[in-house]
Amino acid sequence: MIRAHVLICGGTGCTSSGSLDIQKAFAQNIENCGLSDEVKIVQTGCFGLCALGPVVIVYPDGTFYSRVTPDDVKEIVEEHLLKGRIVDRLVYTDVSEDTVIAEGATIALNDTTFYKSQNRVVLRNCGVIDPESIDEYIAMDGYAALGKVLTEMTPEDVIKVVTDSGLRGRGGGGFSTGRKWALTAPNKADQKYVVCNADEGDPGAFMDRSVLEGDPHCLIEAMAIAGYAIGATKGYVYVRAEYPIAVRRLQKAIDDAREYGLLGKDIFGSGFDFDLFIRLGAGAFVCGEETALMTSIEGNRGEPRPRPPYPAVKGLYGKPTVENNVETFANIPQIILRGADWFASMGTATSKGTKVFALGGNIENTGLVEIPMGTTLRHIIEDIGGGIPNGKKFKAAQTGGPSGGCIPASLIDTEVDYDNLVAIGCMMGSGGLIVMDEDSCMVDMAKFFLEFTVDESCGKCTPCRIGTKRLLELLDDITKGKGTLEDIDRLEELCHYIKQNSLCGLGQTAPNPVLATLNFFRDEYVAHVVDKKCPAGVCKDLLTFTVDKEKCIGCGMCARNCPVNAIVKTDYIAPGHKLPSYEIDAEKCVKCGVCMGNCKFKAIEKI
Repeated sequence: MIRAHVLICGGTGCTSSGSLDIQKAFAQNIENCGLSDEVKIVQTGCFGLCALGPVVIVYPDGTFYSRVTPDDVKEIVEEHLLKGRIVDRLVYTDVSEDTVIAEGATIALNDTTFYKSQNRVVLRNCGVIDPESIDEYIAMDGYAALGKVLTEMTPEDVIKVVTDSGLRGRGGGGFSTGRKWALTAPNKADQKYVVCNADEGDPGAFMDRSVLEGDPHCLIEAMAIAGYAIGATKGYVYVRAEYPIAVRRLQKAIDDAREYGLLGKDIFGSGFDFDLFIRLGAGAFVCGEETALMTSIEGNRGEPRPRPPYPAVKGLYGKPTVENNVETFANIPQIILRGADWFASMGTATSKGTKVFALGGNIENTGLVEIPMGTTLRHIIEDIGGGIPNGKKFKAAQTGGPSGGCIPASLIDTEVDYDNLVAIGCMMGSGGLIVMDEDSCMVDMAKFFLEFTVDESCGKCTPCRIGTKRLLELLDDITKGKGTLEDIDRLEELCHYIKQNSLCGLGQTAPNPVLATLNFFRDEYVAHVVDKKCPAGVCKDLLTFTVDKEKCIGCGMCARNCPVNAIVKTDYIAPGHKLPSYEIDAEKCVKCGVCMGNCKFKAIEKI
């Protein structure tokens, strides 16, 4: 009889940190202690709190162990699983101030500051079930929504529920999901398609990957429901090949669903046929645009098509097609089971439900968070995210990746939803949320995203192919101290031209990081071109490293580690010190910063 379950995170983050070795260590130590018949090991998807991985949770008591190593496993097995004594040194204990924990009690996962404000709809099964077990998914009401749809509802009923729920596309555009399905359903064709965009090309975004790794059957069920609603019998999941764990688990889920009769012919004896296939993408960012994605599925170079006609009329292989991303689909089963009013009760008037964010950058708690639409940025960063490390100040948050904009510290109380972000010149995007502290240069940040966009442009249209390169050249000159005030004006003018004339969403949104930083941080651009200084001390060409001779004790550590021998001894001995100080030869200095990193006395500064 199983009396305890050991859940080990099997998401990409924890896997890369050695969770497979931890799993093997648990298996071996459980066997050594004779507990194989009493303790079951379960590899799950991502728990969300990636900063503390590898993560292990022991049930039924719910003890949350963080940063576990293979060397810790023997102690957990012998103390906790065998003797019933929790290993306190490994337990995650960060709880909200208003949470009361009885002495000696185990802290519930939902009582921690990271999880307490979250509302997990999309991520409800991630970190809870074995993603490779169809039986565990079914035990969590899996495929109940598909059964309800096929036995109790008409296609029109399904579309109405999805429309009434207020669900909007989570891929970045925010278009009404029900409206998109309603536009596709009436179009007659011998074949219709449902397509899932699992390409997820934004730097720092890993929401869709985590759903595929932690709850793949949810996507299968949702796509089958969409197929029934619009009259499609075939679906494709377009996922980047760089997601090997997600691809493997999704393929197994598809195979198991077919074996159980949940994909294929006559599902639930309803006469409805639907099957699903995976198509691997090569990692092109432009294939996040729906028409480029469909072109790639067809075996062609991933380039966007002019619209209209829209995919609802002429999509994959020229047939009517519905395309949504993973997170959008992941909401569908719960909307069907719990109703439109339940989903619409969360969020704001125009942005219903929850949103998953990949929280990263200069933040204590990196990982996945799912919060109701309308949650303030302050709450996300300071409460859920744990604030900025090392006592630094919050400067800005980048939303929407290369297609988005930044939210400055002055707007930290902004309620995060589609319309509020658009109103301040940003966008939701797919859900990447990169936090920056006071040491971040906003000009350099805009340059980083432009470099990415230039590399990822398919080159089909001139405004994007040439315009983004010219933008990058102007930004490069500014960060090197070669820019002028006129260049700032040219930047802004060129941004608007590219937005208005590019063929697809990549080019139309590529200038957003530049426009947002110009709007909120124009003074930094001016400092780069007028003062030839980078206020954040990031742009190397505008930096000068100097030695504070009063602080220098003459240890010579900086000189010994300088790769270009640019640091030399002087004749000056500071009061209170015994050895001569050092100085930096500005002509030789390559501004690598090695000296600053090696000085324990903070005698080297960059100005």
